[in-house]
Amino acid sequence: MKNIKALRDQRADKAKQARNLLDTNTGDKWSKDIEAQVDAIYAEIDNIDSQIERLERQARIDGELLAYENEGEIEARGEAEVRNLSPEQRERQQRYSAAFRNYLMFGISAMSRDDIEVLRTGQPKNASSAQTGAAGGFLVPTGFGGQLLEALKAFGGVRQVAEIIQTGSGAALPWPTVDETGQKGEIVPENQGASSSDPTFGTVQIGAYKWSSKIFTLPFELLQDQGPGMDVEAFVRRSATTRIGRIQNEKYTVGTGVNEPEGYVTGADVGKAATTGKTNFVEYDDMVDLEHSIDPAYRTADGVGWMFHDTTLRNLKKLKDAQGHPLWLPGLSAKDPDTFLRYRYQINQDMPVQAANAKSILFGDLKSFLIRDVMEVTLFRFDDSVYTSKGQVGFLAWARGDGKKISAGKPYKAFQQSAS
Repeated sequence: MKNIKALRDQRADKAKQARNLLDTNTGDKWSKDIEAQVDAIYAEIDNIDSQIERLERQARIDGELLAYENEGEIEARGEAEVRNLSPEQRERQQRYSAAFRNYLMFGISAMSRDDIEVLRTGQPKNASSAQTGAAGGFLVPTGFGGQLLEALKAFGGVRQVAEIIQTGSGAALPWPTVDETGQKGEIVPENQGASSSDPTFGTVQIGAYKWSSKIFTLPFELLQDQGPGMDVEAFVRRSATTRIGRIQNEKYTVGTGVNEPEGYVTGADVGKAATTGKTNFVEYDDMVDLEHSIDPAYRTADGVGWMFHDTTLRNLKKLKDAQGHPLWLPGLSAKDPDTFLRYRYQINQDMPVQAANAKSILFGDLKSFLIRDVMEVTLFRFDDSVYTSKGQVGFLAWARGDGKKISAGKPYKAFQQSAS
């Protein structure tokens, strides 16, 4: 069986073949025969993509591929931060981390008084308050929380395109918004002053919703058999990250804005509404109309692109322009990604699928959506009879954060399927 790298190399070769056919057969040179060759190559690329997806999924199951490819880099950065602290701060950080590991392994009842006191009073860096041991939960060490927040990028797709900031506390954060699309300069006659034309500024409040991982469990054996090859702290972090990452991606995509964030889709104006009958498909002209519903000021931004569900991508790959040229182009490498209508796209499985009245496709400056993470992550450990009777220990993580569009303009819009 080919490995993932070999398959990626094979995919890159196929992409080059398709690009070469498209680039050298323009205008009158384009024919049904060339179109069929390109379609055949795209079918091979789809097959390779399916193989890569299956191998990556199996590798994750086997533990050969971490879900968070940048975890080592994050860990090294955390260690560098510790080295930059004063000796006193470094010692306090190390004592807190050691006490926290004991808490994960043994629980409060088996910990020394010194460890419990460290967790109650020896706050980790960036913490503004600490949970009490009586409540059963403690603020996680800086490295644990930082890696958890960074690893959330692996889930769903929203964090791949949004702007992300991290704050030390969850106090309401007023964020300025402005729409520059209507602003222009002027010609000023000699000896006359320039007039004033300030952009219209607004403010949105970015809060800190409380996100729960729900309670997850570990067997006694996993804690008892802790050894060089088993990192319980990393296991707990990954379990919490998976759960929080999935719910956040859903709400940052389709959240209603009522007692939860207003997601990308909910806050997007309709840039193109499908004509009657287009309940589950889109045509080339629709995509062009959606593209040009966005002001050019936003179409040149760093974050410009598409967002849709994977089944929508499957349908878009079949679209062609009036001459029969495919609108989807395979990327030659990670630095030259796949594109649709020459723009990058982001797959997000929480985007609505193509169905009646659904906002199934987004286009525009997707980086104008801000995600705010609060560094204070709290972890609770449960070892009462509900869990011990099953030979398990329960854990529950709490994180705080919010997401919101931070432009007063219309930086991205949606294609909406027909209602009937």
